[in-house]
Amino acid sequence: MTKLEMTETIMAAKKSSGLGWEAISEKVGLGSVFLTSACLGMNSLKPEPAEKLCEVLGLDAAVSEALQEFPNKKWDQTVPTDPLIYRLYEVVGVYGETIKEIVGEKFGDGIMSAIDFSMDIDKEENPAGDRVVITMNGKFLPYKSW
Repeated sequence: MTKLEMTETIMAAKKSSGLGWEAISEKVGLGSVFLTSACLGMNSLKPEPAEKLCEVLGLDAAVSEALQEFPNKKWDQTVPTDPLIYRLYEVVGVYGETIKEIVGEKFGDGIMSAIDFSMDIDKEENPAGDRVVITMNGKFLPYKSW
C-alpha cells in the first residue's frame, strides 16, 4: 500500500466513523497535529500507535504497515491555491524575514528544527470573530563552524 492509498483509506474510514481528529488522537494517545500529519503521509508512526489508529478506525494491517513506513517529505513547489494553506504561505512571505531577524537576535545564527518540533492548533473565542491560534515549538539549532 502506498502512502497515498493509505491516506485515502484513512480519510474514508474517518468520514465513516464520524470522529474528528481530536477524538481520534485522544483514543490513539498522540497529539492531533502529529497524528493528522502521519495520516496525511508526512510523518510515520511507531507500531503501537499505528495499530491503535487502525483499531479505532477499523482498518487492516496494510494501513498500519504504511503508517510505519518513512515518509518522503516532498510537496509541490508552486504556491498553493487552497485559501487556508495560501494564507500560511502569505504569513511566512510577509513575516518570514521578521521571524528570522528576531530569532537571530534572541538565539544567534541558526534555525528552528522541524524535527524536534511540536505544534498545537487552538480556537480562541472572540466576540469580533473567533481566532485561530497556531503555536509552533521547535528546538533551536545553531549553525556549526568548522
